[in-house]
Amino acid sequence: MKKKIRSALISVSDKSNLKTLLKILKKNKIKLISSGGTFNEIRKLNFKCLEVSSFTGTNEILEGRVKTLHPKIHAGILSKRNNKKHLKDLKKNNFENIDLVIVNFYPFEETLKKTKNHNKIIENIDIGGPAMVRAAAKNFNDVTVITSCNQYQDLIFELEKNNGATSLNFRKTMSQIAFAETAYYDSLIADYF
Repeated sequence: MKKKIRSALISVSDKSNLKTLLKILKKNKIKLISSGGTFNEIRKLNFKCLEVSSFTGTNEILEGRVKTLHPKIHAGILSKRNNKKHLKDLKKNNFENIDLVIVNFYPFEETLKKTKNHNKIIENIDIGGPAMVRAAAKNFNDVTVITSCNQYQDLIFELEKNNGATSLNFRKTMSQIAFAETAYYDSLIADYF
């Protein structure tokens, strides 16, 4: 079952190879939503993008600790597209679906290698990223999740092959990788503590 991608939320620590990806998203008229440094990078590369705070109507708070932890984001990712109650809830709240989540986490492992400063280490524990990735991976039936710039070429190939859509098999594979990624990330944090 193929799913057309109409909107994408992009929030990446590793901003390499973004331009190639953004070109295919633009070609397929996919609405881009992003925050912080990723939003600035997308704009710098001359692509249209809606800032998360404009999308949600809520500013980033707590020095950037809270950006994407918002019902409009998570409802858009978690809604089952063929569930009438979900569609009704989205409509009632003036929310919309998010079909593609591209997130890679704060570099916790690299931070551990570079510093022993506990406060710096703590601030490199990503909360919003893994929450969005887990939501998208859970809802793989309707949402595509990408957790690494190494997967961009696979996504590009998938979108080109399917005219801006992704196959269930692709979404399921990406979901499995995403859950492995969050498990590994959490294990690093647990080991640190």
